[in-house]
Amino acid sequence: MSREAIFEASLDYFLNPIGEFLRDDTVTEVMVNGFDEVYVERAGRLETTNARFPSEDALRSAVHNVAQYVGRTIDRDRPILDARLPDGSRVHAVIPPSARRGTYLTIRRFKRDILNMDDYIRHGSMSESAKEFISLCVQLRKNIVVAGGTGTGKTTLLNAISTSIPEEERIVVIEDSSELKLSQEHCLYLESQQADSNQRGGVSIRQLFIASLRMRPDRIIVGEVRSGEALDMVQSMISGHSGSMTTVHATSPHDALVRLETLSLMSDIDIPIYVARAQVASAINVVVQLSRFSEDGSRRITRITEGLGLDENNRFQMRDIFVSKLQGRDANGYLISELEPVGVKPTFANEPYQYGLDSQIRLTSQIWGS
Repeated sequence: MSREAIFEASLDYFLNPIGEFLRDDTVTEVMVNGFDEVYVERAGRLETTNARFPSEDALRSAVHNVAQYVGRTIDRDRPILDARLPDGSRVHAVIPPSARRGTYLTIRRFKRDILNMDDYIRHGSMSESAKEFISLCVQLRKNIVVAGGTGTGKTTLLNAISTSIPEEERIVVIEDSSELKLSQEHCLYLESQQADSNQRGGVSIRQLFIASLRMRPDRIIVGEVRSGEALDMVQSMISGHSGSMTTVHATSPHDALVRLETLSLMSDIDIPIYVARAQVASAINVVVQLSRFSEDGSRRITRITEGLGLDENNRFQMRDIFVSKLQGRDANGYLISELEPVGVKPTFANEPYQYGLDSQIRLTSQIWGS
């Protein structure tokens, strides 16, 4: 029996109290708020359950087992763990003293099937015309940011958008914890590593990003920018590595650029604020905004916005290309919305014709061309 098989069997044993949810494809997240309180998320809505761990020690043992599986440590000095299960599901754990009520364990379920943009259309989260526009932006090598709040599905949408990348390209994927699973064959996946208790062996997203630039990438995809690596990413976008993609926590396209500016300033490279802002404004071409609606638990694209650089007062300029408009509810109480063009053209409207992609324009002809 292999070492990995032994660990998997051990994990199944320790996580048995929530095992039924980890096998349930309708569950997207499992939230353990202490050994005797478990919630799950289905279809965007939280549900309480009767599941419980036998004791705080049993829950803590499960967390330590996960940490052992991924070769990481969680203790009083390092009370936070980010890891993943054998099926790819993302694990986040916090233990006392940082967790006041006992051990907290959150597991984001891993989707085995690679979603594409057609799946978003079927779920009412995207329109056919928006899919065509985004696909052309990818092929035109526009730098794209997927923005949204926590739990809106940014990584899943990024994965779906990536299906438009031509198969012949070499793609480097960089993540904190591996979640992306691209459909293309020529993909290299890099994952950051936490340092051990002696601060050895750590590899940051920023270090991986710098390393990726030496790997002859056609595209670089960063699962999420959270710190100073934003500056390296932005600078690479404006210095020859176009077509990059990432996600960022933000509730509007404008806030997404502000967030990238702030993260760029967290780099150990000392640059003036206006330089960071100018570089972000120059680098980001398109922001795809995701929102989650508490009314029905749905996750939808609400805006597709073009970045237009800075105005005369050094403020970000942006222009909506698509906007979602709510139109009521259906018979089952789900929101009805339409993500449609607002009637303006992007600054790169002529490029599909210049690069021979005009044959792919079927539904968005009013957006493209002079």
